[in-house]
Amino acid sequence: MKTKNKIPMRQCTGCREMKSKKEMIRVLKTPEDEIVLDTTGRKNGRGAYVCPSTECLDKAIRNHGIERSLKTSVPEEVYEDLKKELSKIEKQQ
Repeated sequence: MKTKNKIPMRQCTGCREMKSKKEMIRVLKTPEDEIVLDTTGRKNGRGAYVCPSTECLDKAIRNHGIERSLKTSVPEEVYEDLKKELSKIEKQQ
């Protein structure tokens, strides 16, 4: 008998809801200490997950959820870049 595949779940750093890893957007801290948006979910580094909405990103910024998950301080210009990239992703959906 075949067992059902396990679906990896991750918690949004903004709304704190558990959702499927594929539904979420990964914010990544690379080994070179760069902070980028990982749309594939496969790049090397430490990740923090956010729902694909600007509301969740704003909550994550306000409660320092991304900084806590990545275990580093995040400069303001990185947040601006993340907002721009997230708005592009929202328009595509």
